[in-house]
Amino acid sequence: MGILVINSGSSSIKYQLFNMDDESVLAKGLVERIGIEGSRLEQEVNGEEIEIEQEIADHSVGMKLVIDTLTDTETGVISDVEEIDAVGHRVVHGGEYFDGSVVVDDDVKEKIEECAKLAPLHNPANLMGIEVCEELIPNAPQVVTFDTAFHQSIPKESYMYALPYEFYEKHRVRRYGFHGTSHKFVAQRVAEEMGQPVEDLKIITCHLGNGASVTAVKNGKAYDTSMGLTPLEGLVMGTRCGDIDPAAVPFIMEKEDLSPQEMDQLMNNKSGLLGVSGVSSDMRDVEDAASDGNKRAQLALDMFTNRVKKYIGSYTAEMNGVDAIVFTAGIGENGSEVREASCSELDYLGVKIDADKNNVRGKTQEISTTDSKVNVYVIPTNEELVIARDTKELIK
Repeated sequence: MGILVINSGSSSIKYQLFNMDDESVLAKGLVERIGIEGSRLEQEVNGEEIEIEQEIADHSVGMKLVIDTLTDTETGVISDVEEIDAVGHRVVHGGEYFDGSVVVDDDVKEKIEECAKLAPLHNPANLMGIEVCEELIPNAPQVVTFDTAFHQSIPKESYMYALPYEFYEKHRVRRYGFHGTSHKFVAQRVAEEMGQPVEDLKIITCHLGNGASVTAVKNGKAYDTSMGLTPLEGLVMGTRCGDIDPAAVPFIMEKEDLSPQEMDQLMNNKSGLLGVSGVSSDMRDVEDAASDGNKRAQLALDMFTNRVKKYIGSYTAEMNGVDAIVFTAGIGENGSEVREASCSELDYLGVKIDADKNNVRGKTQEISTTDSKVNVYVIPTNEELVIARDTKELIK
């Protein structure tokens, strides 16, 4: 069974084609700079890469290029588009409508469009990808997996904000959480590694990348998460500020004469590691600058790991214990120093990191000592595989 997984952004299309008989990846690629000068497609098959540079005016042209590349007689991996049995899509926001993946119909598309008010940068592009695939691969059912779905199990006392209740009733202002597909995948994987049912465990999953979030997973379900109504809340991130005093927002707006849109851009695009360090939003650049004695870069690093540590502590309290802590995503999978610093001073939990085991990048490995009371793991995330599995299950 061939399943194509699509992540459609505002100017890009990421894709992977799976053979679900053995869950192998037949091809994966990226179409970038759609509608912008210098657009191109990059595809990898069995470690071999090809690159096609051409004008890609819109997502229809980009998606057609993907299909043509996958079916090309020389570089392709399938002979005909009919070998794609279904298409699975990543959609960022499903609001309160969806607690799992669903087959696309008109009602689903209407709800994705309605939720665009909560994710204006993402949902419209995600929906565009669905509609283009419906046009170009008409015989393949379309399935969507939502970043927010896994977090729909969070209890009301954790997802509600202490604002006047009418704002929830009128506008559904609440915590939704994101990266749900990733948190779900690594929680299930760490249970497999530990040889225990995920339903019997209390797990804290740390998805640390340019966007970052922490989730408490209790008995296999999300119990709390750091991102909120939008992905801005929670941890210090590449360019996002994370948690701040809400009163700081009108204060800065007044002092700097900023509009709401300018303030939103400041918090989302000019803050975080970039804003504090003044160096970069990339953790590697910030670490290099800190090693060279840049004090602001060191401060940014300390703030990043301190915030992770605070969430680990608070979620341990919420769940009345923790069995495993998991690090995933770009920083979590590759940043040994970040992992070590995030777990430092968790002695009261009995967390002990093995320095030799922690010297690992991008592969599944337990990094805690044999006498650590909490298992600590690095587990590479695989959101695309989760989407492919859900798609396969739904079209059966």
